[in-house]
Order: sequence, then C-alpha cells, then structure tokens
Amino acid sequence: MSTHGIEEENVVVADNDQIVQHLDEKVLKDAAKADAAQHQMTLREAFYSHKRAIFWSMALSAALIMEGYDVVVIGSYYGQPNFLKRFGVPTTASQNGYVIPAQWQSALSNGSSAGGILGLLVNGWAADKYGPKVVMMASLVALTGFIFIMVFANSLTMLVIGEVFCGIPWGVFQTLTTAYASEVCPIHLRGYLTAYVNLCWGVGILLSSGVVKATLPINSDWSWRLPFVVQWVWIIPLFLIVWFCPESPWWLVRQGRLEEAEENLMRLSNPDVFTHDDAKNTVSMMVHTTELEKQTAGGTTYLDCFRRTDRRRTEIVMMVFAMQLLSGENLIGQGVQFLQTAGISTNLAFSLNMILNSMFIIGTIVSWGLLSLFGRRTLYTAGMFIMAVVLAIIGGLGFVKTNQSITAIGSLLIALNFIYNATLGPICYTLIGEVSSTRLRQKSIVLSRIAYQIMNITCGIIVPRMLSPLAWNWGPKSGLFWAGSAGLATLYCFLRLPETKGRSYGELDLLFEHNIPAWKFKGTKVDQFGLHKEKHESEKRDEKHEILHSEVMPFPPLVS
Repeated sequence: MSTHGIEEENVVVADNDQIVQHLDEKVLKDAAKADAAQHQMTLREAFYSHKRAIFWSMALSAALIMEGYDVVVIGSYYGQPNFLKRFGVPTTASQNGYVIPAQWQSALSNGSSAGGILGLLVNGWAADKYGPKVVMMASLVALTGFIFIMVFANSLTMLVIGEVFCGIPWGVFQTLTTAYASEVCPIHLRGYLTAYVNLCWGVGILLSSGVVKATLPINSDWSWRLPFVVQWVWIIPLFLIVWFCPESPWWLVRQGRLEEAEENLMRLSNPDVFTHDDAKNTVSMMVHTTELEKQTAGGTTYLDCFRRTDRRRTEIVMMVFAMQLLSGENLIGQGVQFLQTAGISTNLAFSLNMILNSMFIIGTIVSWGLLSLFGRRTLYTAGMFIMAVVLAIIGGLGFVKTNQSITAIGSLLIALNFIYNATLGPICYTLIGEVSSTRLRQKSIVLSRIAYQIMNITCGIIVPRMLSPLAWNWGPKSGLFWAGSAGLATLYCFLRLPETKGRSYGELDLLFEHNIPAWKFKGTKVDQFGLHKEKHESEKRDEKHEILHSEVMPFPPLVS
C-alpha cells in the first residue's frame, strides 16, 4: 500500500487518509505537536532537556572504545619486534629482520571481519526480537571467553581463530551503539551523538597504539600478550552501563509497548522541562512514523531492505560505510608498516602512529563544529575529494627517495587522518543512522556494516601485498591507487548522497517515498502530517488555471 501525496518541485505533502484509518486523529495532532517542538527547539534547549539521553548515549558508545582498541591492535603487531620474532619469517628486506607473510597478515586482518559478518547477521534479527540491551549483554559475556584465545595463542592459526570469534561480538557493538545514538535524542543532537561514535573508536585506537608502544621494551611474549589482556578491563563496566541504561523508545514503540516507551522517554529527558504530555506527544510521533513506514514498505526482514523505497536507502547506507575504505583510510590502519616502508625507523614509526591515531579524537571534535555550519552531504563529499588529492600527492612522493620526501609523507599521512576524522569518519555514522528507515534501522545498519566488512576483507588482501617487501612492495606509491578510488567515490557522493540535516524521520520517509533526487533533498519542503494539504491542492489548482488561462487566446469581439 502506498502513501500518495502532492508532489511539486519544492514541496512534498503527505496524504494521511490511509494512516488515519489505523490511528486516532488525536494521535496525528499530538505527533504534529511533537514534530513542531523538535524543529523549533534550539541546540541549547535540546541539550538541557535531553542531557540524560546524551549521558546514556555517550556511555553506551564507550563500547566502541573497546572495539576500536581490539580491532586495530593486531595491525600494530606487524611492526612489533617481539611479535615478529615469535611468528614472523627471517628476511633482509625488513629493518626488523623478520616479517609476517602477506597471506597471514590478510588472514589476521580479515579474521575479525569474517566473524563480524556472522555477528552482524545474528544481531539484525536478535536486536529486533529481544531488544538491543539483551543482545549487547550476551555479546559482552561471549567476548569474555573469546579473549582467552587471543591471550594464550601459540600460533598464527590460533590468533586467526581468536580474531574470528572476537569479531562476532565486535560487529554487534558497532551497529547497536549507532542505532541507539540515533534514536534517543531529538533532531538537533542526533548528528553530534552519532558522530561521537567515531571519537570513541578513535580513543580505542589511540589507547591500543599507546599500550603497544609501552610494551615494546618487554623482551618476551608478554610484550604482545599484555595488550590483549587489557581487553578484559572493559567488560564489567560496560555490562553495568548496558544493564542500567533505558531501552530505546523507538524499539518499544515497534513492539507496541507504548506505556513503556513513555516511561523510558522520561528517563532519557529532564523532567523540569520535558513533561509527561511531551513524552506522550513524542510517542505519538513515533507511532505515526512507524505507521507511515508500514504503508510505504512491507515487512521488517532483510529482504525488505531491498524492496521499494528501502532499496535506495539500503544502497546509500551500504555505500557510505564501504566508501570509508575506498577513501584510502585503510592505509592509516596499517600506519606503522606504511611509515616503515617509507623509510622511518621502528621507534619513530610507533611514535608517529600515536600522533596519527590522535587525529580520530581531534578530528571528531572539529567535526562537531563543522556539523553546525554545513550539511552531511557537503562534509562527506568535500572530505572524500580532499582525501583523493592528498593521496595523489603521497603517491607521487613515493617516487622521490629523499629525507625530505619521507618527512613529507609522514606529515601528509597525519593530515590525511585528520581530514578523514573531521569529515568521513564521524559523518558516516550520522548518515547511516538517519538515512535508514526506523523499522529497518537495525537491519540497514547491519547491511551497511557488512558492506564495510566485505570491503575490509578485500583491502585486507591487497593492502598487505601493496606494502609488504616480499610482495608488490609499492610502499607510498599505493597512494595513487587509492586516490583514484576516492575520486570515483566523490562522484558517487555527488550523484546519490542526500542531505539529511534537520529532517525528522517522517520527513525523510516522504522524501524517499517521492523519489526526490539527492541534490534536491535540502531545498524540498515536507509536510508529513498533511496539515496544509488543502492549501497546497488549492495553490496547485490555481497555478494550473493560470497556465490554462494564459494559453487560451480570447475570441475576437463580434462586429455588428
């Protein structure tokens, strides 16, 4: 069943006749009040009225600190002397005297991605059925056991198995925290809290590089085992956070538990300014949006993500996440090895890697300022284009073997990571949280993360070969390859990526339902409650009448 509306060049008006058959008219009016209140609310008012929601969203996103730490720590070991002596093969082509073969680097890097895909598929089903909290706590318990494999591994095979098993709960953390951040806060806070996910990821990466550097002087296997042990530190605090945090009101509405949704909204807001009537109106808005999506789309299975209007939305979120790697970001993930292939010493490479990873935090903070000035489409597209240019310069410097070029490559790699984390990195999480429909959000984010993992596996196969002295040995010249990739991604952003800033989920539903082109999203007005439907119909009739009147020539006067 489709929701037909009035579609003009700059206006989309919903026809709620079908929705009213399923909802009380009072629910429609209450929903309109809540939507208007969110649009009229200032950023300061939103912060004050929803500071509890901000706290819980930021606390839950701390799970990404652990994931960022865990996923990246293995990549730092490809330049870690004790790890190389334990698992590497002798070679004169490396300054450490040992190297992990490219095929094993690919297996280790791709192990967590393969496990992540399994975890994501299970999560998309389980989170809708049992709720995000239950799935999150179960994942933390499972991870506690899986870490044992990593700590006591005595072969590369065992490490790969550990990466696969640990990847299952890591995939869960990524999607649940992003969905939660996009659901518990009003429109004006949504961008900041979803972008904060990237900062948490960056904190984890920075911690991993610091811990790995701190354990370098230990002349035994514990120099690489201890960073794995640190992963257990997060489990209990995170479990307690998940246990006490309020359930997502959107999930409760989708389950038909409206009273519980109101109660959890009150837990997420400041009762001094957000009353029970406000909570009731907000739940009505969620009910209306859910009903709107039921009319425009069928069920809530993975197949429904590729049907009707959701097909376009799923394509966009999958591409947005996959383009994170098409931007050349994967070179940053192999920072230590990349810097070593450029001729930088091991100790300096690890020091520069810490500076490199600090850009995740600095860049995300800068992105908050940019979010208040520019739209999501503008930031993501501009960031991709700038990265293409910087990567082309790095690739060109790879042909110049001088001390100055080596210094320039290290500096540009840091600049590249700053650009990524001020634009693509954080804006990605904002876009995937906003573009996906509310009923299919968990599954859409799961599919977008799977697209990322598939691309990550592809990069995990080719990037080690690009950098390894025993394989292609491109070194910094590989920047030219990724410059071309980022250039093509920029073209996609211009043609397909819509602007979602300042839009409620109901407005986005209608923009996609009416197939508005990506570059027209920003300028198109939306009346999702059909409050001015008669006005727009009258204006449209008047316009047609004027056109018809102007095209008909008057009869000549009769001459007697």
